[in-house]
Parts: sequence; C-alpha cells; structure tokens
Amino acid sequence: MELKTTIRRPPQVLTVAVLFSLATLVAPLAVHAQTPNPERSGKEVVETVCVACHATGARGAPKIGDKKAWSKRAAQGLSSLTEHALNGIREMPSHGGNAKLTDLEIGRAVAYMVNQSGGKWVEPTSARDMMAERGGAQIVKAQCAKCHQKGDGGAPRIGDRDAWRPRLTQGVDALVLSAIRGHGGMPPRGDKADLTDAELRNAILYMYNPAAPAKSAPAGKAAATPAGVHKVVGGLDVYLGFVPAAKLRGFPEGSVERKMHGGVPSGRDQFHANVSVLDRKSKAPITGAIVELQVEQPGLSSETRPLEAVVINNAASYGNYVRLKAKTSYVITVRVRSGDSPQPVEARFEHRQY
Repeated sequence: MELKTTIRRPPQVLTVAVLFSLATLVAPLAVHAQTPNPERSGKEVVETVCVACHATGARGAPKIGDKKAWSKRAAQGLSSLTEHALNGIREMPSHGGNAKLTDLEIGRAVAYMVNQSGGKWVEPTSARDMMAERGGAQIVKAQCAKCHQKGDGGAPRIGDRDAWRPRLTQGVDALVLSAIRGHGGMPPRGDKADLTDAELRNAILYMYNPAAPAKSAPAGKAAATPAGVHKVVGGLDVYLGFVPAAKLRGFPEGSVERKMHGGVPSGRDQFHANVSVLDRKSKAPITGAIVELQVEQPGLSSETRPLEAVVINNAASYGNYVRLKAKTSYVITVRVRSGDSPQPVEARFEHRQY
C-alpha cells in the first residue's frame, strides 16, 4: 500500500501568504498612483498661469521684464510678495486665480518674475525658504543674548557702541560675513544654523543700536523742514545731507560735534552723513528707528554703515561718517526699520561728490 502524505496549511496562513504575494505585485502600482505630482518650477507656473496678466501688464499687473516696476516690489522681499499673491491684492485674485497652486509654487513664480525683471533671487526649494524674516530684537533675545548680554568670551555687549565701532570699520556687510563664517569664540551663524544672512544683519544692527519701537513725536511738535535732498517713501519723509569732516574738526575740543560717533576721523574724503526721518502726515521726527546707509559705486564697490541717533540743531536725526571720493558718482540707499519690523523702508538717492 502506498501512503500519501498531504501537508495542509492552516487557512489563516494560506490567506496571509496569498495576500503578501498580491501585495508585492500591487504595491508598486499603488505607490505610483498615490505619489502627488511634483511642485512646478516658477517658470512653469508663470507660463501656464501668471502670463495671463503679467505678460502684457493687464489689470495693473507689473509686466514681466519691467525692471522699474518690479524693483519697487522686490524691495518688499519674497515673503511679502508671496503673501500678496496668496491673499490677492488690488485686481489680482488670491492664488493668482488658480486655487490649485501651492504656496511654494506661487513663491517660485514670484521669484522667477523678479529674476526676469532684473532681480537676482534664488528660487525657493521648500516652504521653509519663504518663512517671514525675523527681526533683530527677536533673534537677539532668543540666541545672541546668551553671550552678548554680558559680554561672555569677549563678545561685544548689546548697546555698547564703543565696542561695536571697531568691528564695523569695514562696514555692516563685512561683519555679517564674519558672523556667517564664525569668528573667535563665536560659531558660524551664532550656533543657530537656520538664521538667514538677512536675519544676521538684523541682529547685528539691533545689538549696535537696540532702539525702542520707532515712534513719531507728539502732535504739535513737528520739526522744521530739514536740509538736504528729500524722498517720500513708505509714509515717511527721508532727508539726506553730508557735512565735510574737516568742518566738524573746527569745533572746540570736547564739543558734541567733535565727540559723536567716537570722534571725527582724519582724511579729506571723510563726510558726516545725516539722515532725518519724518512722519509724512504729521511731519514729526521718527525716533527710535534702526537706520543704515549704503554707499555704492555701481559696479565697483559698496559699503554699508549703521547710523546712530544724534541731535542736530535741536532736531532728532541719525548720522555717521562715510568716505566719499571727489569727482565720483554714488548711489546712496537709506534703510529705515521701524522698531522690530525686519522689512526696511528704502530711499535711494543719486549723489555726485565734487
């Protein structure tokens, strides 16, 4: 007699085995089906959506390639422009009229149009790149104060201008670069890797001049019209003037004019830059702001100086020394930050030094 042995699997084991086999066949298809379409580049979004208005400037939209129109908007920064596109502004509907666009796709489209119009932005790769820029006070209180509050390890203390001035002799840009790379006992980016270059700049300017929130003088105390060239921007009247350092050296030893900003520098190319900022409506001086001055020889050199609060002719203003060579043309940019707002108001002047 021949014996036959039959091995029977328990029903549940057979079921699991069959399901596993089916899963290995179906899984790749399922994964492929569930993978969302990758977010489009700025160029793709612009060519399929934004060109409807921005190609021709329809409905008041800034036309792609119009450098003048886009430069004003670019000064607001990626976060601000993207927010306008997300929420809608004037005749532009929210999400550019296409609700299927992601925030990142809109941010990329904004960067692409700015770059096609003279800008040099980096197209965001993730939503993190579009986070709102943090202000100087916020960054300093959260990170920088750990050393700079008490001056640990030789760090210049917050608000100690005498300690900060030598570090700023090469300008703000050079000090920002030093903070990016790390210097002495300070690690790169102050040991906080997610700080952007612009945020480091905000923190440095705040530590140099930890101003209170900017405010205008009470009504009825409007200042006389300051001297100098004048621009109206962002609800502010901005006045810019220069006085030769040689003239200030003529004041008596120990006078305010001789002592401000650590003393009058030597050299005939040195000038005292004075910036007055007034509220456009009330004409009252704005005090407590953070102000910096960029002196640029287009295509050749650029230097940025933080300005200190000063009183000139009994009027509150901001000033510091800058170098201006004779028979040279400059573009002067004044940046005014109100309180802890990271986005500055910018006024640009063309200046010829004779």
